[in-house]
Order: sequence, then C-alpha cells, then structure tokens
Amino acid sequence: MDARSESETTPMKNRTTVERTSERELVVTRTFNGPARIVFEAWTTPELFRQWWLPKSVGMVLRSCEMDVRAGGQYRLAFEPDGMAFFGTYLEVTPHSRLVWTNEEGGEDGSVTTVTFEDKGDKTLLVLHELYSSKEALDAAGTGAADATVETFAQLDELLLTLGASTGR
Repeated sequence: MDARSESETTPMKNRTTVERTSERELVVTRTFNGPARIVFEAWTTPELFRQWWLPKSVGMVLRSCEMDVRAGGQYRLAFEPDGMAFFGTYLEVTPHSRLVWTNEEGGEDGSVTTVTFEDKGDKTLLVLHELYSSKEALDAAGTGAADATVETFAQLDELLLTLGASTGR
C-alpha cells in the first residue's frame, strides 16, 4: 500500500510527497522555505491560513475561518457557494512544532490530523499525518484531498515568500 505522488509546483522546487502508509493513514511531507515559527503561524493565524489553504482551482471561497488554536479549542471553516464546512477540535498545540486536531464533519468516519514542523536551518520540514477511522473512510476521502494538498502547499510557499519579505528576510 505504498501509493506515492510527487509534484514540483513552485520555482523553489519544493516537493510534496503523499504516501498511503497503511490502510488507514496518509502521510504528506514537504520542505518549506522559511523557519518553523513562520510556517506554524501560517497554519494557526486565521488571516494567514485563509490566504493559502483552499486550492484556487476548486472555485470556492473560504467564507469564514474560525480558529481557537489551543488544546480543547475549536475550529470551523465554512465555504461558498455550497455551504460545506470543516470543523473539529485541537487536541494538541505545541507552538512552532506540532498541531493535532480532529476532523469531525465526517461523524464516526472523521480523521485525526497531526502536523509537525521541524526547523532545518532556514527551512522547515513539515510532515502531515491523516489517520482515518477505517480503510473505507480513507478510501472515501480518495486522492482529491492529496491533490488539493499539493496545490495548497504551493500557495503556502507563495505566502511564505511574502511573509519573509515583510519580516526583513
């Protein structure tokens, strides 16, 4: 069960690797140009998150982005035009190094996401784990989410360039 997808989508040649590591788990790995504290901020600050997270190609708008980024805090992302929403609870928040949250919109088939941020000099190694309740739940999620991740991570790269310029880097 080792299905991999790689893409070089930005001029910085950062590669997003998506791997199904078991019947229930998907792992996405990417190196970003910028320190972990800035990459972490882009994941935890609503004003920054909404600039990169939704793939531009889907033709939807992130209507609202509510994030109470602390253990036990909630998040809710609502979209237009279809009214779809993603929501869940932060289980663990370790500034600049780790986020864990539930994805509750799937009910019993929801997943748990863990993202780690590791400083590698002036870069950040990001590893995202999606653990689903069953093989069927991961199968139902399909490859669309993996494809979207490749695009959103390229958009995050673009944002990080802007943030680096605004912080004097």
